[in-house]
Amino acid sequence: MPINVNDPEYLSAEKAFHEALNPEDQLIALNKMISHAPSHKGAENLRQQLTTRRKKLETQIEKKKKTGKSTQIGIKKGEMQAVLIGKTNSGKSSILKTLTNSSPKISEIKFTTNEAIIGIMNHQNTQIQLVEIPAIEGENFDKGAAHTADTLLFVITDLEEIKKIEKKLPLAEGKKIIIFNKSDQLSPEEKRKIKANLQSKKYNFMMTSSIPNWPENGIEELKEKIFQSFEILRIYTKQPGKEKEKRPMIMKPGSTVKDAAEKILKGFSKKIKQAKIWGPSSKFGGQVIGLNHKLKDLDVVEFKTK
Repeated sequence: MPINVNDPEYLSAEKAFHEALNPEDQLIALNKMISHAPSHKGAENLRQQLTTRRKKLETQIEKKKKTGKSTQIGIKKGEMQAVLIGKTNSGKSSILKTLTNSSPKISEIKFTTNEAIIGIMNHQNTQIQLVEIPAIEGENFDKGAAHTADTLLFVITDLEEIKKIEKKLPLAEGKKIIIFNKSDQLSPEEKRKIKANLQSKKYNFMMTSSIPNWPENGIEELKEKIFQSFEILRIYTKQPGKEKEKRPMIMKPGSTVKDAAEKILKGFSKKIKQAKIWGPSSKFGGQVIGLNHKLKDLDVVEFKTK
């Protein structure tokens, strides 16, 4: 495109567009590009190209809907990913449905899930990718997905299942959370003994049930446990004179202002004339800082370009 756009939100959306795995995600990123595109007359050609591209995408998505074909290009690991692992009929699908926007098949028939199912859990203004993989004792069990996950969610209904799952995953390094599911079927004494056992072994665990509106389902607490399992920084960006972006960038602990700029777009840090910061790492709101300034969770960074 002939015009050079330095708006960090536009560049971030453009990067998301090129990394999108399906037309639906491309359309979301493209709409954001259009909303942040320059409004002056010199950018008229750019806006026209973006609008034309949007029409093509909308047509493509509509055709896919009519033919019933999936628009999914592939599965890409999210910035924060947790994988649900367990035996058949442990309740993995019910938990995935309760925590996310997905609609997996839920049935008492064994091995209903025969391929990975992805859902997005919204919590603390972040989006966490949850993946349910087929049962550990089935032929479709995806050991690779579990080995690369940041967090492992062991869904069990019996304490002995923990060791069985661990034996299946010798290379897994993700943090473990034990989800003792279907606890609505237990007596108070049974629950007490199970909790005592898990506490004695220092497991990070939750007793839960995926029954809707069950008073002790623990779903909100489980969401927080999953979120806390990730070592991340939530960094917001803003344009001069405007409010911060609604969703933060996810950064690693120890990241700098330069790292944040480079995450928006490779090479973007070289175009920065001034950076200001608000939040936990600032001495005062709007402090001017250098590119080597270390960020803290919930910081807000404003970039001015050359």
